[in-house]
Amino acid sequence: MSSTCDIDPSLVQKIEAFRFANRSQGNAALICKIDKNKLLIEEDDDLESVNMEELAEQLPENTPRYVVLSYELKHDDGRRSFPLVFLYYAPTGVRPELNMLYASAKTHFQNTVGLGKVIDLQDAEVLTDNWLRAKLLK
Repeated sequence: MSSTCDIDPSLVQKIEAFRFANRSQGNAALICKIDKNKLLIEEDDDLESVNMEELAEQLPENTPRYVVLSYELKHDDGRRSFPLVFLYYAPTGVRPELNMLYASAKTHFQNTVGLGKVIDLQDAEVLTDNWLRAKLLK
């Protein structure tokens, strides 16, 4: 399958390591961006022990991002799991050509790095534990 963007091979390796990291608590996130000049998906930021409000603050107001999130999900029966979640952040008001670039590379990125659960996010302010938990438990 052809794609509008390539993925930085070091990012693919980092996501593999991220996926298999042995976490016993807390959330971690890899924020990825597209270099428009190189048409390359690359790492933008790496956050450890981050809460959802802190993650939301790291997302730009007018530029899409891909977020690979290891989220500590606390179940009603007391169990904890750490699902790997793909947040596709596409804020409203983004320039159409930039929005199309991210949208066209989204599936390629998801399939290449093996992310199953995709959650679309248009407003960083709604990114809270309650919001994400509701999305994951649906």
